[in-house]
Amino acid sequence: MIAGRVGQLVVFLCLATSMCSLARADKALSKKIIAESAEKVVKIYGAGGLRGLEAYQSGVLVASEGHVLTVMSTVLDADQVDCVLDNGVRYRGTLVGVDPRRQIALLALDAEDLPYFEFTNTSKKPIVVGARVFALSNLFGVAVGDERVSVQHGVVSAHVPLQARRGGYEIPFRGNVYIVDCTTNNPGSPGGALVDLEGHLIGMLGKELRASNTGLWLSYAIPVQELLQSYEDIRSGVVSSPPPQDATSFDPTALGLVLVPDLLNRTPPFIESVWSGSPAEKAGLAPDDLVVAVNGRVVQSRDAVQRALGILETGDPVNITIVRQGDVVDVDLGPLPPPSEPSDVMRTQNGVKEE
Repeated sequence: MIAGRVGQLVVFLCLATSMCSLARADKALSKKIIAESAEKVVKIYGAGGLRGLEAYQSGVLVASEGHVLTVMSTVLDADQVDCVLDNGVRYRGTLVGVDPRRQIALLALDAEDLPYFEFTNTSKKPIVVGARVFALSNLFGVAVGDERVSVQHGVVSAHVPLQARRGGYEIPFRGNVYIVDCTTNNPGSPGGALVDLEGHLIGMLGKELRASNTGLWLSYAIPVQELLQSYEDIRSGVVSSPPPQDATSFDPTALGLVLVPDLLNRTPPFIESVWSGSPAEKAGLAPDDLVVAVNGRVVQSRDAVQRALGILETGDPVNITIVRQGDVVDVDLGPLPPPSEPSDVMRTQNGVKEE
């Protein structure tokens, strides 16, 4: 009897020791995965600085020559975007292009031999619900210099279509996203990495959004398959680069298109009104439409719209892409007129014509 109990105690102690050893091994492995993943996350600083317009976010390195994917936001609408790596080295980021449908942007750094997330190591199938993950980002901008980005441990709680808004603006992307149970809908998190327990990139943390049906803040990530498609589209020219900063400015009212006042010089290019009888009205444009591209060139501000039009010559076709109630719509405005405001039309302000 005593010998039997002693034997059971020995087995129990051996099992307990093994479990502790496994726990220590798992903890050490997790630390290693987190450290290696953090080296591939970039801290991004640009435009902003006001409440609701933070001047920082995160990004993920996807090529050794310094290609960084991040979310499309006003942070990138700056004369200079600074990108800081895990080791504290700072680079100037150049905006290569933006995918307006997925709200993803590509930056280029003048660098080489950088650690990066390999798309080839990523599963082509969605991560199963219940999978454990790590979310890495510059949460609240607390990491500066060579300080490591913040890490959250969570679980994928759903894989569902994104139906979300920011204020009154419906997000155009309608693909599936990963909903996670850790809080990633905070300043600095957008553009961060969602990785599995092996350190493979499985998604990029999205911008701060509320669910359209409930109004609750969402903690979600855009699947890596969508990131890869955006990366390929931007590099291949399916979506074009933004207009150069030194392009000539063209007043869009020559098309009958009136944008909201540029109070902060970074105001998103929402349409305030159109002119009666103008190309804008004939094309069906209306107040509250958001202009996201001009002839394929991504625009994120009123100034960018004017520069994108300024690249064109009189008589060139003008095609703009807008977001209206969550849908992306391409609009043909016909040939570009001479750079002068029409005088023989009446202005339409929110549907009411004015002399």
